[in-house]
Amino acid sequence: MTPLTILNNQPGGVPPKAKDRVFDRKGKKPELYYRDQLFELEEKGELIIHRIGEEQDAVEIETKYGRKKKVPRNMTWHHKSCGQCGHIPGYSTAIFWLLRELGYTYHDPRDQTSCTAWNYYASATSNPAAQAAVALRNFAQAYEDGFYPIIHCGTSYGHYKEVREELIHHPKLRDQTKRVMDKLGKPMVFPEEVVHYSEWVHVMRDAIAERQTLDFKDITVTVHPACHYHKLVVEDAVYDKELYDGQRTAVVSALVKALGANLADYSTWHDCCGFGFRHILVSRDFSRSFATIRKIERMKEEANPDVTLTHDTGCVTTLDKSQFAAKAHGRNVGIPVMSDAQFAALAMGAHPYKICQLHWHGVDMRPLMEKMGIDHETAWAEFEEVAAKVKSGEIEYMSWEDC
Repeated sequence: MTPLTILNNQPGGVPPKAKDRVFDRKGKKPELYYRDQLFELEEKGELIIHRIGEEQDAVEIETKYGRKKKVPRNMTWHHKSCGQCGHIPGYSTAIFWLLRELGYTYHDPRDQTSCTAWNYYASATSNPAAQAAVALRNFAQAYEDGFYPIIHCGTSYGHYKEVREELIHHPKLRDQTKRVMDKLGKPMVFPEEVVHYSEWVHVMRDAIAERQTLDFKDITVTVHPACHYHKLVVEDAVYDKELYDGQRTAVVSALVKALGANLADYSTWHDCCGFGFRHILVSRDFSRSFATIRKIERMKEEANPDVTLTHDTGCVTTLDKSQFAAKAHGRNVGIPVMSDAQFAALAMGAHPYKICQLHWHGVDMRPLMEKMGIDHETAWAEFEEVAAKVKSGEIEYMSWEDC
């Protein structure tokens, strides 16, 4: 793959010149990219741009239409996912474990709020000013903390990019949002790049491979690209011409190849996982049926993978947790599902239960772990030993030192 280019930009960097701007989807005329327009609003004094500086140790990678996107590796502020914390806790802990093991400084904020995108996508109970104010409050907190925001949830990532477009094009919304921010005593701040955690994993994939302790050559993997990552504001998603001829997002799939696993294709890769937000709330049977019949069964029949990887909270939850119902009806299911971060952490020797918390998943992970060369029986005994100490009150919680 094309080597990553290390950036040496100054915190006070300027937007790209006109000749460097991307073209529209038809390739007919140059157009301002969101980053350019944000800088113009800053020049007018309407907001502050949180720049990616030297301390972020950023790398530059290519997006769908050829624009270079900066992805920070260091000094990152982690916008966690409510679904990860509630349904897949090993997702978040795997991300933090990778950061620690690879020697990067990060901040896990305690004052972050949910992005509230469920209101926006599913129930329509919010309004644009409230949604924008939530985004900017989180971004302002990251700015004040001195760390650059990285978004864990694909839905938050897509939602914040849509908020960005709305703020750029609607002065009335900017005014409404500013009034909310003034009441909170927070500045109007927006990051120059909206960055998803899987982009961080993507740029770190070679470093992860260098620390790999497990041999994945016999592991077959299918990938589900998260809709809210590559279908919302598509020009921000990361692509690589050497992977699927640049026709599918490179994140997750490039990691699979870097770790030496077998990347398997299947016909419904572009379909939604079934989550769909409103679907999962008002028609759960439809979501479960779509996830299992349209996705999992197609993977089983066409690729028969050992594991499916994705990079969004809703996708992991729906593809994993839906399989129990299909299994009860005798459907052809039974594929373990996890995030790219969990897969990467396992490759580097992370504990399958203490760190990756695979016992929270709905599909039995033990056959996969055996094929990976993980002694899951010993690992479970080690986990239970620490859990017993928490239960007895000997320790308050499982710390990083216990892992």
